[in-house]
Amino acid sequence: MTENAEPVPARVTAAQRRAQPNLIDIAEAVAEKFEVCRRPIAMRVEDPKTGTVTYEGAPCKSTIESVCPACAKAHRMLRIAQCREGWHMAAEPADDKVDPTEQQTELLTARADLAAEYRRAVDDGDQELATALREHVWDLDRELRATGMRGRLPALDVVDAGPRRRSTRRRQDVPNLPRKKVEKRTVGPTFAGFQPSMFVTLTMPSYGRINRDGATDEKGQPCSDGSPAHPGSYNYRGAARDIVHFSKLVDRWIQNLRRAVGWDVQYFATVEPQKRGAPHLHILIRGAIPREILRQVTAATYHQVWWPRFDPENRVYGGDDQPVWDHKKATFTDPHTGQALTYWDDALDVLSEIDDLDPAHTLRFGDQMDRQHMQGVLAGTEKAGRTIGYVTKYLVKSIGEIVAPRSERAKDHYDRLHAELQHVPCSPRCPVWLEYGIVPRGVTSKTIPGRCKGKAHRWDTLGLPGRRVLVSRRWSGKTLPDHRADRAEFVRQLLAEVGITKPDTSHLKVTPVEPGDRSRPLREHLIMGAISRRTAWRAEYLLARMAAEPPGIPHGNVAAQQDSMDRGVA
Repeated sequence: MTENAEPVPARVTAAQRRAQPNLIDIAEAVAEKFEVCRRPIAMRVEDPKTGTVTYEGAPCKSTIESVCPACAKAHRMLRIAQCREGWHMAAEPADDKVDPTEQQTELLTARADLAAEYRRAVDDGDQELATALREHVWDLDRELRATGMRGRLPALDVVDAGPRRRSTRRRQDVPNLPRKKVEKRTVGPTFAGFQPSMFVTLTMPSYGRINRDGATDEKGQPCSDGSPAHPGSYNYRGAARDIVHFSKLVDRWIQNLRRAVGWDVQYFATVEPQKRGAPHLHILIRGAIPREILRQVTAATYHQVWWPRFDPENRVYGGDDQPVWDHKKATFTDPHTGQALTYWDDALDVLSEIDDLDPAHTLRFGDQMDRQHMQGVLAGTEKAGRTIGYVTKYLVKSIGEIVAPRSERAKDHYDRLHAELQHVPCSPRCPVWLEYGIVPRGVTSKTIPGRCKGKAHRWDTLGLPGRRVLVSRRWSGKTLPDHRADRAEFVRQLLAEVGITKPDTSHLKVTPVEPGDRSRPLREHLIMGAISRRTAWRAEYLLARMAAEPPGIPHGNVAAQQDSMDRGVA
């Protein structure tokens, strides 16, 4: 071999070639670096004026960081902006409610008259006239919805008897609360010119002592793994039932709080699981409330479940012995006798006939309400920023990631809790009711007894609700799309100050790409297009921030703040 000869390249094996990253892997890595969606959805963009068709990638809008870090971060920053804007609001939020139009009132009046004529036609047995009136009412319903009307219109053939009600008499084992008329205000009192607000944490009661060692946290420090010290005596039944009905308890706590303080308390809350699997609530409250009132409301709040009994001794079927669907009777029947099971409404009718009936379950919050669980926070302080960050910290993580077992005994604990959740009905439509001999609402021949697809019965959620964020209606006077539009408008105005304007795209027709469209681009191509647009946008935004920066301030500060809108600071 001569000195000028090129070296022979080493032979690459098939295993080495398979180990190399492909284009989609590289594109997703670059997408994460530039904070663009790595799972874009292909959209077809048509310009009616020119007839041109292009394809763009729409963000997947996932809220889970492990699925799409960019979309999860954008969602969290939007929640942070929503949380910050409403927490220390000093004036009442603007009420942009629109009065009903004359067209809407005329349509609704005509519908009421036709509905009355329809019921008379049905009573007289005139089916032809009833059919014509029904179609006319449907046309009016479509016109009403086209005017922007919200809400559900009443059906013509169904008479709503209203929800079933039990006695509202308070339990003897809870203290009474002060009851005031709720004023139409959402802003709390001021003290010496300051208007503090509250940060409150609500937890569930103890179901058994928890181990305090045997695991490590994210920083490698020893911590509790959430497993019970004595699994045999741990109240798994009560824990599972409290998890399923946790949201009802939160609603009752808010109602009691408003009645106790006498004004329309507004809140921003996040639901998270503790390591033991029980849910707890971090809630930001606008306005200051005395800690003693908070303790009284928490101690006096409870929720009673007025359902048929679902104790283990009331379970009729299980395993391979399950009710069967009878096509002739169109319901589930006993597999041995063929007798139809009791319908849900009939079971509730039986309960209504019993005077001294105890609820199927009663749940309450825990009684540990120390100063750490109730804190006053002033607007504009460092503590306010830390608190907002803490409340929204886990919004980008799924329930399964938060309660990932840290030890074998923690995994056994979650398995036992999940097994108990399999026998707790989550709603009147839950197929688990069939194991208790009750036909739930909405069953069909495809319903499988004992198997419910709801999140209450999944291992990766451990019964926690799907909604992780609870926001009152008058928190900021805006919806989440309104906050998103405000952030976009801020950027438009900032760019317009330096002469950068964006073309009007309101006339474009954007639709999802239909299956079979051969012009649909690959995901990696959509990602690369998004990266290019992101780079150009950042350059324009940096230019606008540099132009808006006051004289005498180094431009490095602008560069450090170029992503302030992404972080929700601007």
